[in-house]
Amino acid sequence: MSYIASIGTSQPEFNMKQTEVKDFIKNIFPRPEKELDRLMPVFENAHVANRQFVVSKAWFSEQHSFVERNRIYQEKTLQHSLEAIDKCLSSKENFHDPIPYEAIDSFVFVSSTGISTPSMDAHIVNKRSFRDDITRIPLWGLGCAGGASGLARGHEWLEANNSGVTLIVCAELCSLTFQKDDERKSNFIGSALFGDGISAALMIGDKSEYRHHIRQPVPKVKAVSSRLKKQSLDVMGWEIAPHGFEVIFAKSIPRLVETFWKEHVDDFMEKQGTISTDYGFFIAHPGGKKVLNAIEKVLDVSEDSLQFSYQVLHDHGNMSSCTVLYILKEWMKNGVEPGEKSIVSALGPGFSSELLEVEWSG
Repeated sequence: MSYIASIGTSQPEFNMKQTEVKDFIKNIFPRPEKELDRLMPVFENAHVANRQFVVSKAWFSEQHSFVERNRIYQEKTLQHSLEAIDKCLSSKENFHDPIPYEAIDSFVFVSSTGISTPSMDAHIVNKRSFRDDITRIPLWGLGCAGGASGLARGHEWLEANNSGVTLIVCAELCSLTFQKDDERKSNFIGSALFGDGISAALMIGDKSEYRHHIRQPVPKVKAVSSRLKKQSLDVMGWEIAPHGFEVIFAKSIPRLVETFWKEHVDDFMEKQGTISTDYGFFIAHPGGKKVLNAIEKVLDVSEDSLQFSYQVLHDHGNMSSCTVLYILKEWMKNGVEPGEKSIVSALGPGFSSELLEVEWSG
């Protein structure tokens, strides 16, 4: 078993209201006015009110090279990852005493919105007093599924090293991928949905001495499951273009929730010997409002069961891999009773699905 003991986040510098983004995009997007009028309702229907970015509004109106975008990605990822980690390890709400950097045995770094070699976890390790024998596990290209996948891989590492401590960091600067002159509908939809986010989670093994630092009930990971739908590479991902990444975002995603994801979650619950009513709530990554509606339909649950998925989408937008950790953090703050169960879920490129069953433990 492993315990998700703490989650820390870092707030990007620039907050923009959805109404402000809508007006701005309408002025700079290269589309005929009739077509713009047809597409603009996506901003109202996205269930997004605010988003945070690491660059200012003026930055989006200019053309940028991939080199410039990636340089900003590396600088801002390092800055915000360190802040999220510092908050995660020193949380007075979660720990009796701070967890020292030297306690971290393995480090899972998740991102899909920029590149770096050495990977960003190496840059982060050099800025704090982590041990030099830390196991590094960089994960790239998992997109929105990356947060749940990072937790699952951290859990699997702790299953094999049950006295260890694992750090998971998700850093997604989606704003840096926006292409001013990309006329495709998927880019337009992305401009109404995606934001920047950085989150860090600490996972503690069942036999670790640092379990005694935990001061309140936290989710214990009981089981994980991954699934890949073959012949679906064009559903979600990046097209690599001269100026950077161009988003691939198929309209079939909500339908895949009702088919591919339904089969995965049904099989997962069958293996756990559970049904949807055994779970008090669900920690679901909100690919968008339509995805959350499809999840409700599959599970036959109300919007209340996904309340923090809706809240995080409303307050921050879709932050790719980081989002599910933001949602989990809200549930952890909510004072869940020991024994309560939930499922963490996220969908991503591939087309892929990641599931974890968690139970709050005293």
